[in-house]
Amino acid sequence: MTGFIANARMYAVVPEAEAAWRELIERVAAEAQVTLDYLPYPAPQPLEHLWRRPDLGAVQMCGYPIALGIADVVPLAAPIPDLDWAGDRAVYRSDLIVRADAKFCTLADTFAGTLGWTVEHSHSGFNALRHHLLRHRTPDRLGVYARVVGNLVTARRILDSVLDGTIDIGPLDAFWHALIAKYRPEMLAGVRVLESTDLAPMPAFVAAPALPAESVARLRAAFAAASQQPWFAPLGKALIVRGFAPVERSDFSTTLAWDRDAKAQGYPVPA
Repeated sequence: MTGFIANARMYAVVPEAEAAWRELIERVAAEAQVTLDYLPYPAPQPLEHLWRRPDLGAVQMCGYPIALGIADVVPLAAPIPDLDWAGDRAVYRSDLIVRADAKFCTLADTFAGTLGWTVEHSHSGFNALRHHLLRHRTPDRLGVYARVVGNLVTARRILDSVLDGTIDIGPLDAFWHALIAKYRPEMLAGVRVLESTDLAPMPAFVAAPALPAESVARLRAAFAAASQQPWFAPLGKALIVRGFAPVERSDFSTTLAWDRDAKAQGYPVPA
């Protein structure tokens, strides 16, 4: 195999953001002397199909499916969000959003309503939410919510479903949320954050095992050094990123621990 692809679908929240991701990846690949072809892959095409391609060179992938092994990939590096709550680490969380005009003051206020989640291999839209809700279960209330709408697939559908009243509360990847707030603040005018989940490892750029080991090493090094390059500052600002941290599969073990804990407590899906 001679050709490898790049993609930033997870955080290509609007065309302007995707253009910035594309330029950043091209810069990193040039520093690494690795040829990558950017492949657009817009929603609603299933991300798991993209992640299972044998020609991945630098493609964003959620850490939970990396840890679950739903695709055979080699993690390269994860973004460090330029947000105070990230603490200069490659971490993120989920914001639990409700309508701005809803009368909910606490999370418990929403339990009589409808919860939404995205897809079972998502950390931000499923695993983090499930972990957050575990503390609210009791022997008399094994399911927290009166109603649940699952398989909404994308963060955008969570947002739209809260706004149109299909669900009362749902999880938004907080980094996705920050990017939308930067580029399309009007989309968020009708929602507010009620709570946020614990921090977890940030989604990473990954490659397929077919990418030569020397290319993997050079890409990791180039991502790690990106923030020191003269071209980085405007792209980092455009993408709310301070830099990148090299990662291995083991760095995402937190997501599996949360998965095991939920299942051990008889809570396989957010409910």
